[in-house]
Amino acid sequence: MKILGINGSPRGQESMTGRLVDAVLRGAREAGAEIEFIDAAALRIRPCSACTLCYQTGECPKQDDFAALYEKMLEADGIVFGSPNYIDNVSAQMKVVFDRMADAVHCQFFAGKYGCAVATAGGAGADDIATYLNHVLQVLGADTVGAAAAVMVAGPEAFAATEKEAFALGKNLAAAITDCRTYPEQEALHAEMAAGMKALVFANKDVWKHQYDHWVAQDRN
Repeated sequence: MKILGINGSPRGQESMTGRLVDAVLRGAREAGAEIEFIDAAALRIRPCSACTLCYQTGECPKQDDFAALYEKMLEADGIVFGSPNYIDNVSAQMKVVFDRMADAVHCQFFAGKYGCAVATAGGAGADDIATYLNHVLQVLGADTVGAAAAVMVAGPEAFAATEKEAFALGKNLAAAITDCRTYPEQEALHAEMAAGMKALVFANKDVWKHQYDHWVAQDRN
């Protein structure tokens, strides 16, 4: 069981978001998972230029650190996304990762995976960011098991409580993977996404060969 945590904060060792991602991973490790923490800000990931070559071939032509990160995500059983609230959205470091994952959305490559989210904010909005991060996981095909969010203005005691919540979240994430849990309330979204993405790809089958071959193989299975 492999669980990957991705910290979207640019603050490195000073990152409060990173502390929450780490707490989730520690909880998952205590529950038996193999864990890995990645600082997105330490990677060189270029913005998507909408060339659509990944639709055609399954590979991005950009020479940067995304391919290695993407491979780790595809290999993981569980994924933790973490970001601070930057003007009511995720950080640029996290968003650039998401924008490079159109192929994963079209092919629903996170189907069968599990995930959760953590977020921080200076004054407000952390819950909204955590909700968005979990939505991204679901749009990619994963089932989500919960979230933990902290607002810095609430003070150190409140943050410590959220760290404990994140630790418990990590144990729950590992348990969901071990038990192969199902979440009926999320199944409708997954079915809708799969049907919509398959229809989109089939409408472009003459150009998007890689993605078309993927969905044809899914039908055979």
